[in-house]
Amino acid sequence: MIGKKMQDAMNEQIKQELGSSYLYLSMAAYFQSSGLDGMARWMRAQTQEELVHAMKLFDHIEDRGGKVKLLALTQPTTEWASPLTAFQAAWKHEQFISSRIDNLVELAAEEKDHPAGILLQWFVTEQVEEEASVSKVVQLLERVGDSGNGLIMLDRELGARVFTPPTTADAAAQ
Repeated sequence: MIGKKMQDAMNEQIKQELGSSYLYLSMAAYFQSSGLDGMARWMRAQTQEELVHAMKLFDHIEDRGGKVKLLALTQPTTEWASPLTAFQAAWKHEQFISSRIDNLVELAAEEKDHPAGILLQWFVTEQVEEEASVSKVVQLLERVGDSGNGLIMLDRELGARVFTPPTTADAAAQ
């Protein structure tokens, strides 16, 4: 059975993961309307990843006899000054999410909630990957600067990203 404190914290994290998905979908719309289809595709893949994260927490609460409570989302930003500022916002957001996961890990330790601790270690590893992925795009956009050709090339490269839904084997390994 999951404790109330952990259940409430995980329900809040579900909100944050769904909010992340909503933010990245908004970024996808921004990129799409800017003619940057590759960046839009990259953000759509990111949107799907965030939904998977929310569902991992959802399933964990349910599997442990808890109650999932979906909390209200706020409207995400819809405009950015440039592709660079959008990806910088995404990077900052991932750092925020990492800090929230760190807090959940600390709560799991305090509560001696070993099942939550095991699940949250997956999230810790995932957040390292998330921050590194977005940071790399920020660095590339900074290098590209005002080069239209560079932006087109980077857009094409980012458009190659494909979301691969986790399989049951992936879930068992985690």
